Amino acid sequence: MLISPAIAPAQSTYPDRPIRFVVAFPPGGATDTFFRQISNELAQALGAAIVIENKGGAGGYVGWQYVASSPPDGYTFLVAENALGINPALYKKHPSGFDPLRDYDAVVAMGSTPLVFTIANNVPANTFPEFVAWSKTQPQKFDYGSAGNGSVAHLVMEVILDGAGMQAVHVPYRGGGPAAAAIAGAQVAAVASSLPVAKGQMEGKLVKGLAVTSDKRAPSLPDTPTLRGDLGVKMADVALEFWWGIFAPKGTPEPIRAKVEQAVKATMENPAVRERLMKVDTDPSFAPGSALKVKLENEIKNWSKFIDAKGIKVEQ
Repeated sequence: MLISPAIAPAQSTYPDRPIRFVVAFPPGGATDTFFRQISNELAQALGAAIVIENKGGAGGYVGWQYVASSPPDGYTFLVAENALGINPALYKKHPSGFDPLRDYDAVVAMGSTPLVFTIANNVPANTFPEFVAWSKTQPQKFDYGSAGNGSVAHLVMEVILDGAGMQAVHVPYRGGGPAAAAIAGAQVAAVASSLPVAKGQMEGKLVKGLAVTSDKRAPSLPDTPTLRGDLGVKMADVALEFWWGIFAPKGTPEPIRAKVEQAVKATMENPAVRERLMKVDTDPSFAPGSALKVKLENEIKNWSKFIDAKGIKVEQ
């Protein structure tokens, strides 16, 4: 590919200034929490300062479109989760015209963690079966919170509700942090939170954690049963965990993407990072940009199947 003279010198000295990593949700959510856990070591691997910029709103679209419209010069990246695959499946064709497969270059996949089905302390249930039974005695549907329309927590909750035969009203917040605050304050009855967030709330007696979405019990929550294996909840064949990846504006030069990919690989292989992440049941995995692109394509396909079958719609 022909590289213009204006770009070539920049690649040879890259990076020569701080790099922005945009999280499309407010501070305190799963994606923000995960990336802050690895940001210091990643900055060292890149040889440049990292600026984490939270741009929440519209279920992620504010931050997603901001990065998509940024110059493809290697100084603005998106730290995304599987909501990036859920939203195209949910909206099919967004009014904004945003399309992650068209608008981004996939750079690198990094890490995953299960979610925890948590309930407010004022709900009279201490196990998942008790909660299901309670929900069916209520004269009105209970409220559940999420990080926003189309967020991972939103759609994972829809899968759980479908599998358990429950009905509820979705209350979208502007990110995982506000949703976590809402469940702690008993403003909603339930929230599916990332394990690191849920574990902290459970230890602080702010919520009750009833089940995890992983196939095996989480080592840091050994007494919390799994939905599929332990409780036998039959759910759709979709990813029920958070996974994270880095994306760049379309057209970001391959040498720059390769350098970020290798820096992430080194970071996820760093013993201190691996120990830190595994303590909160986050898998410090790594996969190249080509694998991340395939993962995103599969997420869109699999979630489309579930969303279409259940007729799930949200306001745009």
